[in-house]
Amino acid sequence: MDFGLSEEQRLLRDNIVKFARGVLCEGAGARDRDQVFSRDLWRRCAEIGIQGLPAPADYGGSGLDALSCAVALEALGYGCSDGGLTFSLCAHILACVVPITRHGSDEQKRRYLPGLCDGSFVGAHAITEPGSGSDTFSMRTRAERQNGGWRLNGTKTFISNGPVADVAIVFAVTDAAKGFQGGITAFVIDRETRGFSAGQKFEKMGLRSSPVGELALDDVFLPDTAVLGQVGGGSAVFATAMDWERSLLVAAHVGAMERVMETSINYARTRRQFGQSIGKFQAVAHKIADMKVQLDAARLLTWRAAWRLENARTASMEAAIAKLFASEALLKTTLDAVQVHGGYGFMVEYEVERALRDAVGSTIYSGTSEMQRNIIARWLGL
Repeated sequence: MDFGLSEEQRLLRDNIVKFARGVLCEGAGARDRDQVFSRDLWRRCAEIGIQGLPAPADYGGSGLDALSCAVALEALGYGCSDGGLTFSLCAHILACVVPITRHGSDEQKRRYLPGLCDGSFVGAHAITEPGSGSDTFSMRTRAERQNGGWRLNGTKTFISNGPVADVAIVFAVTDAAKGFQGGITAFVIDRETRGFSAGQKFEKMGLRSSPVGELALDDVFLPDTAVLGQVGGGSAVFATAMDWERSLLVAAHVGAMERVMETSINYARTRRQFGQSIGKFQAVAHKIADMKVQLDAARLLTWRAAWRLENARTASMEAAIAKLFASEALLKTTLDAVQVHGGYGFMVEYEVERALRDAVGSTIYSGTSEMQRNIIARWLGL
């Protein structure tokens, strides 16, 4: 197996790292503190093609394969210290652009993908509800047949990009008797649709520059052309989004792990105690050695899952494995980085404190670590 990157992939990585360091990092701490989502930086990212990485060139995207997308998102996580912005970009690409690309009609692709790729639109994916969370079978949002279309009512919560989204993929029950397999339908909704509105915005522990909140549907009427995929085919749309999100969102985690590890190495080399650099102490050196092991393992698992997305019948178990390992490795890496930095790591002025807060959510969103273990167990026949 060849673990090397092509010349095109190396150039892609280098360009994104250079862009992120030069454009996206400045003011990251202030944006985190003030919970600011920057539309200007969003548009700057679109100028170099980030939002349209997997979308076809005919609709304004770059048409990259999944592994190249993983390389790009890893570079973004490595170069950009604004974890919230990185997270919003990943949510947009993997849970909105990819499902529309894979399941959308020609009309839907023409209508939404150019704006999603050029930075005009912010995309969201809305399945979670106040009473459901990981239990999608208890979804209460309903879509009822009416006058050649659908009437939707319900509330979605914890929706990444929800407060600023221009386009959202929303899931609703269309046949309760069939359950999740056959009874759920995905719809594409514009922000300006009557009855569709952003509700409460939540304040988070981390990823604070990525807005999250509620979306409300109050007698929203949608034509049949708003159905994404097929009526009753929402589970397939959701599966696509989750496989891509679990496989490639963690690519950004891998990049963040490498950045935090390098920060820790530099600090351990320059910080002196008892007449020598603290990196000479085994207790410190071993923490950083563990960071390297976790980084390399997470990268290989992520690349494998990304490759399987387009080269195997299914990538669901590999995606769950990558998501579980990389998210927990990110959390441990950032916690150890704070420990390596000692009192300075606890201070807001240092990046590692923010990186740790951002990392905590990684074991929760896109399916908790417990849910990933459940998925893996099912694939093992347990």
